[in-house]
Amino acid sequence: MKPEKGNELEVEGVLNPAVARGPDNELYLFPRMVAKNNYSRIGIARVKFNDDGDPFDVERLGIVLEPDADYEKRPNGGGGCEDPRITYVGAIEHYIMTYTAFGPNGPRIAMARSKNLFQWERMGLVSFSPYEHIDFNNVNDKDASFFPAVLPSPHKHPSIAMLHRPLFPDTTPEDTFKKDDNRKIDEHRESIWISYKNLKEGKDTSLKNAKFTSHHCLAHPENSWESLKIGAGAPPLLTKFGWLLVYHGVRKHDDSTKEQPKYTYSAGAMILSEKAPQNIIYRSPEPILAPKLPGETIGVVGNVVFPTGTDRRDDIGKPNRIDVYYGMADDRIGVAKMELPESLHEMKEE
Repeated sequence: MKPEKGNELEVEGVLNPAVARGPDNELYLFPRMVAKNNYSRIGIARVKFNDDGDPFDVERLGIVLEPDADYEKRPNGGGGCEDPRITYVGAIEHYIMTYTAFGPNGPRIAMARSKNLFQWERMGLVSFSPYEHIDFNNVNDKDASFFPAVLPSPHKHPSIAMLHRPLFPDTTPEDTFKKDDNRKIDEHRESIWISYKNLKEGKDTSLKNAKFTSHHCLAHPENSWESLKIGAGAPPLLTKFGWLLVYHGVRKHDDSTKEQPKYTYSAGAMILSEKAPQNIIYRSPEPILAPKLPGETIGVVGNVVFPTGTDRRDDIGKPNRIDVYYGMADDRIGVAKMELPESLHEMKEE
């Protein structure tokens, strides 16, 4: 998907889409549509497939969210609903969209829910209980997504679990770029986190301004391709090995200089334990997808592959095939396919 010529709502790009199968089993894409001055809305489009089952185009169906709530609008007239992720959470019988609300205090995690993917009800901003010396509520936070299944919290309470990536001061790629290549990672401040919401009232549990607790620090930068930053990507997908998390990492671009910093955003994979997702079973030492094509290396922000959605191809009888939808250079949307190996051992040997 690329910006439609003459469409003012997309004049600065279409990118970073959520992906979800609807009740009709059609695949829907929810692109971030960027208008002038980086003003973002969330659209909806139906994915078209060819006779081989490969996605090749989209049919635009409209807008599902645009800045309206106070937390989505900025005093200067700007604002945004950005970078959605969608998960159907069976325990509460709704699709849940997490997205970045770019409001007066900066980017924060907001939620909306839907029964059918076309009509969405805002659930407000999420909040967090305190964790030791860390305050999650007053820092920028992005890249949130839900697990689709009920999971036990670290305190063994049936819960829904959310991945997110707080952006503490001095931890953005622009900040870490200035530090020594062998800097000591601040694990609490540079990590993807899992936080939990107790399902005390089962399917009637309200997510209105939901407060999350029982925080767990999941993963921080470990490999060279993610040395500047990591962040959660597509919502976790249950596979035969456990939860597949396709996430993003940032490193210095090969042409980067001190005077002209450049970055490379790539995608990697983790497998998390099915019953205890705080435990990482596997992590790719190298990217599974890195910018290479012109559409990935040249754009609004070049050298960006930014995964935000996956589609397991049960619909064509190929449960080991995973289609990964991603933002290309902050300008357009691409899709790549990956094949799960027969055993986790094969994956570890890659």
